[in-house]
Amino acid sequence: MSGNNEKRDVFDAIADPTRRRLIRLLAEAEEIPLYELTTQFEMGRTAVSKHLNILKEAGLVLDRKVGRETRFKLNTTPLKEIQDWVAFYSRFWSANMLHLKQLLEEEEEA
Repeated sequence: MSGNNEKRDVFDAIADPTRRRLIRLLAEAEEIPLYELTTQFEMGRTAVSKHLNILKEAGLVLDRKVGRETRFKLNTTPLKEIQDWVAFYSRFWSANMLHLKQLLEEEEEA
């Protein structure tokens, strides 16, 4: 990211296993405070916050202050880009599965 107005790439944001786990945790809850997220990892609050900031820069995480506490929730809209990318390649998987099915059926007949 070079400028303040640019968003982080969604693929880059989900590339890290810790961030994927954060997304999973956020998907399973409506909203989670930072301290609760931190208890799910063997790293400090600062490290978890850095991962959350990367997700936030990609638009995947929204946050809000409630008193002194910061709460986070998942924004799934940017995940559509990933879904679309994977969907394009699913036709190859489908073609391979169809071919495999045909081979198996031919073996059964023989």
